[in-house]
Amino acid sequence: MHIEPQQRIYVCFFLFAVSMGAMLSRLPDLQDALLVNKSELGLTLIGAAIGALISLTLSSPLVARLGARTTAFITVLGTSALLALVPWMNAAPLVFGLLICEGLLAGALEINLNVEIDRIEAQLGRGVMNRAHGFWSLGFFVTALVSSAVRQAGVSMQVHLALTFTLVLIIGTIAIAGMKNAPARVTREPVEAGHIALPTLGLLPLCVIGIAAFLVEGAGIDWSAIYMRDVFHAEPFVGGLGLTMFTFFMALTRLFADPFVDRFGSRTVALVLLVLSAAGLFSVWMAPHPFVALFGFALMGGGCSAVYPLAVSAAAQRTDRAAHVNVAALGQMSFVVFFLAPPMLGVVAEHVGIRVSYLICIPVIVTALFCCNALAPRLRFFAA
Repeated sequence: MHIEPQQRIYVCFFLFAVSMGAMLSRLPDLQDALLVNKSELGLTLIGAAIGALISLTLSSPLVARLGARTTAFITVLGTSALLALVPWMNAAPLVFGLLICEGLLAGALEINLNVEIDRIEAQLGRGVMNRAHGFWSLGFFVTALVSSAVRQAGVSMQVHLALTFTLVLIIGTIAIAGMKNAPARVTREPVEAGHIALPTLGLLPLCVIGIAAFLVEGAGIDWSAIYMRDVFHAEPFVGGLGLTMFTFFMALTRLFADPFVDRFGSRTVALVLLVLSAAGLFSVWMAPHPFVALFGFALMGGGCSAVYPLAVSAAAQRTDRAAHVNVAALGQMSFVVFFLAPPMLGVVAEHVGIRVSYLICIPVIVTALFCCNALAPRLRFFAA
């Protein structure tokens, strides 16, 4: 079976999302099993953020030494295996420790796949980064849809995540086995690699834009199922549709956003998408009926989809530092926010209610709207 290099990366992104999405879709069950409240569940989930931050800061030399294939084997299959162990942990501290380990692998996975797809782009002479991350979104959509049916059928969390790992193990082994290291870009000047990429003052507006997108993404992916359960007492299938709608419209928009960026410019597209995100958050906050909430989650998914890729493209175009340094600084901050969103929203939800917790994203979105001038009026992006 002939598989193109970029297609192997697509599969890795997809499988990572499937593994993570399967676990996140069972958060209501995990909360019940651990006998914790929303705040305690959120603090437990912060383990993944801690692991990811450490890994994004320190693992680049190790990833480079191991190479794309070995790193992919360890990280893609390893994250899935660790997430499959979560239901077997009978205490929140054990889950916390397990998620730290998962975060360590997830950060290395993020570095490895993004560097590799960037090099493949150089070989192909065309952009495939956006599509690669589109498969990540597609993976979340597929697992959200499947998980809704699985939960409705009464399949236990242990069996569900074990089956998910088995699928990832089989497909991942086939896809990764033939992976080869793509040559590094020869057009880039050699830059001394540092372990920590800090944002500069000029990069801060782009960081705010990226943070806004990831905060909305974390709110939609991590808490939609619990929101539907607690607010509307929805049965498992309907409750899972919140995550399904979010991930479907996120994937759809991300896969087809390029022509709109070409025609209207990144600044205009980002403004429109951020406004859609805000509209979705308000819909979820005020929803009088489950269908209104589902519509809100759809708006949130579509709204946050391409905002981060636009920020990445703008960061890569800056001339104050090497492109990979600016992109790393933006990615490190935004990726960690994605993991920090669950505990932050969990604490707010526990004290003021899960409806109101969604409004915490609004001030960040408003700030991001004022930062959109950092994006070019017309800019073709090749990252996601």
